[in-house]
Amino acid sequence: MSKHTCPLRLSLHFRLLIVIVFSKLFLSVDSRTYRGDIKVLKDLRNGLDPWSVAPGSCLSSWDFSLDPCDHLFSDRFTCGFRCDRVVSGSARVTEITLDPVGYSGSLASTTWNLPYLQTLDISDNSFSGSVPDSLSKLIRLQRLSLSKNYFSGEIPASLGSLSHLEELYLDSNRFQGPVPPSFVKLINLHRLEIQQNNISGEFPYLGSLKNLNFIDASDNNISGEVPSSTLPKSLVELSVRNNHLQGNLPDNVGGMEFLQVLDLSDNMLSGPVFSVLFDHPSLQQLTLSHNNFTSLQVPPGDDHMGLTSKLIALDLSHNELRGFLPAFMASMPELSALSLEHNKFTGMIPSQYALKSSCSW
Repeated sequence: MSKHTCPLRLSLHFRLLIVIVFSKLFLSVDSRTYRGDIKVLKDLRNGLDPWSVAPGSCLSSWDFSLDPCDHLFSDRFTCGFRCDRVVSGSARVTEITLDPVGYSGSLASTTWNLPYLQTLDISDNSFSGSVPDSLSKLIRLQRLSLSKNYFSGEIPASLGSLSHLEELYLDSNRFQGPVPPSFVKLINLHRLEIQQNNISGEFPYLGSLKNLNFIDASDNNISGEVPSSTLPKSLVELSVRNNHLQGNLPDNVGGMEFLQVLDLSDNMLSGPVFSVLFDHPSLQQLTLSHNNFTSLQVPPGDDHMGLTSKLIALDLSHNELRGFLPAFMASMPELSALSLEHNKFTGMIPSQYALKSSCSW
């Protein structure tokens, strides 16, 4: 009996060993995370101040004794990133979105060699230091959000190589220096937010970015003239509030035919406010308060002025506007909010304003 039982046990053991080996091979080929991506996740985690990783946060659940992409939806690697299959069969990291719990540390602790990453969002945390040039390796990145952190130094020109980028959020940090001219290469960019920094200099040429719809550069130290000639005509919203812009408004602002919101308040602009803004084909909100404008341009004998206006809100307060209060503003069909206080208008208030006020305001 013993001569037959030993081979039987050996056969069963051998078959079990084969099953285990093939199972591991299957996991390594078809399921496991690409090794280089795991290294980047480890480096990101190790680059944080340990005390900033609170219990219950996404990064507190990252346990690298396990495979990241194989253990999603478990009590390990509960959140903070996303994995997808690629042609090679390995699972690759395609998104890193950290929860806003106050993580602090640096982005320079990793090489950022994540060629399949599409989203990097670490906003509303306490990261600091400079933004490393290695982010330019994220060649498929579509959304980059570093907003509401403590990043400093200049905005790296290397970000201009991210040709797939559609949304760029650098707002509410401590960036200084100019907007990089290399941003003109961000041909797919839709949205640019750089407000609440210490950015200075004049706006670079971005006129060829035909997909750019939204720019907010408010609360900085940007100087020069209103950059209408250097910006694309595709803009829907432009805000350069609270900067150091000087000179007159450009007379070609009417060429931005899709513009709906224009906020240039709290600057040092002067001269006339051109009539084209009041008959603009799409403009709905115009805010020019706290400047040094001296007059409203009203073509003589134009009885149809304002009748085609799309303006809903108009703020011209805290300027040096002089002369009689023009009656055409009361004829704007959509206007529901008008602010003209702290100017130097003279004469009587036209009766049209009383009628407008009783009907809508």
